[in-house]
Amino acid sequence: MIKRNQRIRAKLGQIAALVLQQPVLISSILVSGLVLGVRQLEVLQPLELMEFDRMTQLKPEDPPDPRILVVEVTEADIQAQKQWPLSDRTIARLLSKLQSYQPKVIGLDIHRDLPRPPGHAELVKQLQAPNAIAIYKLGDTDGTGVPAPPGIPKERIGFNDFVLDPDGVIRRNFMYTSTQTEKLYSFSLRLSLSYLKDANIGFRANRNALQLGQTAFIALDANSGGYQNIDAQGYQILVNYPRRKVAPQVTLTQVLNGEIDRNLVKDKVVLIGTTAPSGKDLFFTPYNPADRKKALTPGVLVHAQMVSQILSAVLDAKPLFWFWPQWAEALWVWGWSLVGGMLAWRLRHPLSLGIAGTVAIAGLFGICFACFLQAGWVPFIAPALALVITGGSMVTYQLFHHAFYDSLTGLPNRTLFLKKVDKAIGRTKQDDKFLLAVIFLDLDRFKFVNESLGHQFGDRMLLAVTQRLKASLRSTDTVARIGGDEFAILLETITDVNQAILVADRLQKQLTLPFNLKGQEIFTTASFGLAFNQIDRYYQPEELLRDAHTAMYRAKALGKARYEIFSTGMHTQIVTRLQLETDLRRAVASMTQGNSHEFLVHYQPIVSLTTGKIAGFEALMRWQSPEGKFISPAEFIPVAEETGSIIPLGKWILQQSCRQLGIWQKQFPMHPPLMMSVNLSGQQFSQPDLAEQIEKIIKETGLDGNSVKLEITESMAMNDVESTIAIMLRLKALNLRFSIDDFGTGYSSLSYLHRFPVDTLKVDRSFVSRMDNTSENAAIVQTIVMLSHNLGMDVVAEGVETAPQMEKLRTLECEYGQGYFFSKPLHNEAATALLASQPQW
Repeated sequence: MIKRNQRIRAKLGQIAALVLQQPVLISSILVSGLVLGVRQLEVLQPLELMEFDRMTQLKPEDPPDPRILVVEVTEADIQAQKQWPLSDRTIARLLSKLQSYQPKVIGLDIHRDLPRPPGHAELVKQLQAPNAIAIYKLGDTDGTGVPAPPGIPKERIGFNDFVLDPDGVIRRNFMYTSTQTEKLYSFSLRLSLSYLKDANIGFRANRNALQLGQTAFIALDANSGGYQNIDAQGYQILVNYPRRKVAPQVTLTQVLNGEIDRNLVKDKVVLIGTTAPSGKDLFFTPYNPADRKKALTPGVLVHAQMVSQILSAVLDAKPLFWFWPQWAEALWVWGWSLVGGMLAWRLRHPLSLGIAGTVAIAGLFGICFACFLQAGWVPFIAPALALVITGGSMVTYQLFHHAFYDSLTGLPNRTLFLKKVDKAIGRTKQDDKFLLAVIFLDLDRFKFVNESLGHQFGDRMLLAVTQRLKASLRSTDTVARIGGDEFAILLETITDVNQAILVADRLQKQLTLPFNLKGQEIFTTASFGLAFNQIDRYYQPEELLRDAHTAMYRAKALGKARYEIFSTGMHTQIVTRLQLETDLRRAVASMTQGNSHEFLVHYQPIVSLTTGKIAGFEALMRWQSPEGKFISPAEFIPVAEETGSIIPLGKWILQQSCRQLGIWQKQFPMHPPLMMSVNLSGQQFSQPDLAEQIEKIIKETGLDGNSVKLEITESMAMNDVESTIAIMLRLKALNLRFSIDDFGTGYSSLSYLHRFPVDTLKVDRSFVSRMDNTSENAAIVQTIVMLSHNLGMDVVAEGVETAPQMEKLRTLECEYGQGYFFSKPLHNEAATALLASQPQW
């Protein structure tokens, strides 16, 4: 069961990794699938139909069709005839008058199933004309229907071809259908066929289209364009409304009074119908959809639009509406979903994203409208919705990703890592057979790489490290970037500590291999800290990460490129160290404001071994806490170096010691005058304004620079030889003197030593204190003395604790001695008293 759960988690992890690697692609597929699913449920159909209407209104209009004439029965005509419905005689007179003008076909768009006396016989006679077409209404499911006027052959009647969309707007023309016993033609198709009869244009019904000559009227599918699951029975096409005023219009009264030009009628399609509101033959069209308070369109004008469309398609080769197949529309929606995701992924600034999104929507509408002008109904709402949703999901994803994942490496960040650790702790509580381990690692030389080769190079290295870490771990393990060059690893379901140690060893070996970054090999190592949960103790995830971090710092302190396992004592040391750092920062802040007396300067005499008298002092920093406890320099100086506090401390001790030296030189004049040795830290030495700071202090205290000796270590001098020499020469111009402290313990190169403008070498106490024990140490001291003299330098021996040591140094011709044999470091009053006693050794 446990292995099965592990496999499931591994599979889920792989799926999550895929989503994280291809978020735009995955999101666009999911969103487009969702939009297409919603579209199939007809949710988007009303919006697509509204967009169809809007494009119809925006497109340029064609001039009225000269092949058609509309004879409208207006409200004024009804009032003039003083009855409604019109009498059969009135309509018979109208037909007779029109026939005298020789129309090609007359369509009576008025239902006359019942006689309207007087004049019924006259009307029947007029309807017998071979070019007269009448209309009837097909029976609905409820049995309602309106038959054609009696006595007219079937080939000269057509059914009312209006199809109302769900919103009540006429956008479709029901042209033709057939039953087992008969073929049924629409009113507009009958009129068109009658008009085209002399042109010998054939007509046939294929499986999916009506063929008029060379023109195919392809039937609508249930899902064509923006439609979804419409009733597409028979042969239906979309009405491509070419114009608001489809044809010239004259009134019933004008025709009856002979007030029209016969050329308007001759060889034309004449449509007779009512436009009067009282006739109630009014409909919504794309020009006045149901949600707009505009005048409705009379049915006769809608029929005129349909006839005009058929004739224009057959005779003028005007395009009929075309649609993409469902798979093409699906790709269309997915493509724009992908565009929205890519825009949101690339453009992070809200203003840029807003502008780009607006441009994309406008571009989508422009493409759809361009297709619409060519009679193509390409969906707009679905792809626009997919674009917006995918873009929004990508913005949401990025907010989530930025909250829980590292932007450079794509790894989980600290927040998400702690959440995973918390869940893992919960699982181990349920099954105490397994442990979990947190490994914290830090690259040992990353800061050097980053500063010397640049941050872009450093980023590439971090990416390479990420790849190696992921390749070396199980799919169930979690690696996260905690910050900078720090990574954390969560190992779940391990049975003992050795498994985590093996992982740390494997990762260490992988990271010691060279990184080839753009042709340049980079070597690095890493320090690891390991922390494990204990079954009998409840851990907070932050505690485990903190413990692993503490162990990593311990590994660095012990030499780097190794691992350490956390123990309770490490935490105590870290807490002590943090408290020391806090106290140090507070004390330095108070010192710089002149409100603290915690820091003191003690002075240790430097004795001339030639005269046996005090030649000067070395200034040493001491720190006494407010509670009166003295804190060892070995404790706080390294912390001051790491935190940068050494810079204000170093400046302060230089000021204090120079001021005290000025007092002593006036109080105890001697030749040569007393000197003062002051240590410079590495951070001080690298300050660009160091020379100016020291020059200012020398001037303020009135000292001769020759009385001040600045002490630097071998490691500082050798860190950057040329830069060190340049800085020393600038300070030498102030008449200052230099000594190299703890000589013999560092890594000086004798080939460089003669180039340094150094006045003194200080022999480290480790050699001096053991001169009596081994001849080798005495030989080392003798060698340093001889080297110094050959280079024109004098020597100070540190750590002199016995009279035999002093005498041995005199024998070796060492100029100066310093150590507890002469005096321990003293505060200024005790040192003054010592000078006043004029001791002689």
